[in-house]
Amino acid sequence: MRTKLMTGLALAAGLVLSGCATSEGASQTEAVVVGSQAYYSNEIIAEIYAQALEGAGYEVERKFQIGQRDAYLPELESGAVDLFPEYTGNLLQFYSPDASATEADEVYAALGEALPEGLSALAMSPATDQDSYNVTAEFAEANSLVSLEDLVGVEGLILGGAPELEERPYGPAGLLETYGVSVEFDATGDVTVDALLEGVVTMANVYSGDPRIAEFGLVTLADPQGLFLASNVVPIVSSDRASELALVIDPISKALTPEGLVALNLQSTKDEMSAADIAAGWLEANGF
Repeated sequence: MRTKLMTGLALAAGLVLSGCATSEGASQTEAVVVGSQAYYSNEIIAEIYAQALEGAGYEVERKFQIGQRDAYLPELESGAVDLFPEYTGNLLQFYSPDASATEADEVYAALGEALPEGLSALAMSPATDQDSYNVTAEFAEANSLVSLEDLVGVEGLILGGAPELEERPYGPAGLLETYGVSVEFDATGDVTVDALLEGVVTMANVYSGDPRIAEFGLVTLADPQGLFLASNVVPIVSSDRASELALVIDPISKALTPEGLVALNLQSTKDEMSAADIAAGWLEANGF
């Protein structure tokens, strides 16, 4: 079974047909339930969605910090959650582990085919927050590392990451199959970057939107063979509310850039601002 992907053309038509909708009309609809992962960056995006919808006159119920995909996708699929920020590549691999698409537009199209009935993808954002493999600058220089291909022949590699990385298609087995690189795995979880900096692991799985990559001068190894799928931020919605919510959420997605997402994340990790304050500031700064 498949759902309709909300293409730009269809959304444009929806804007023409529904452009006169008012906040008063929106407020008469049932509450929108917005969810988020147990991941600070995802919660910030979800809060941006929530505040934008409230600004458009919707009543919003927040169900944040639900967990990871095994926990929250059943909520989405059952209709208990209406709107959720996701990531194209990782979600595609969840529903279609053997997917061959790697480029952003191809991944987005394939995701539209892979989503179960009842779910739709709104327009994806240019912002990305995808898995990447990183090493310290010292380790990269000592081993002449630029890309994952350069890891061939480097001995004693220890990969750190979340526990579930061990079973992901791009985890140790994927590294071996795609690049011929063997690694030992250490489930370092929330202290992965610390473990890398302290030398407990030699390579770390860090999301590309993590401001600590720049803060600590980590080297993100290029992935010329496409081990990681492009993973753009994308709102996943209940199909029966897709056209309606796209009017509010699509402009948000368009305005959120890769650099902007890193800046939002930095406000959380360095400035220790709340997701609500970060979202409010971003919406104001971007004219929403």
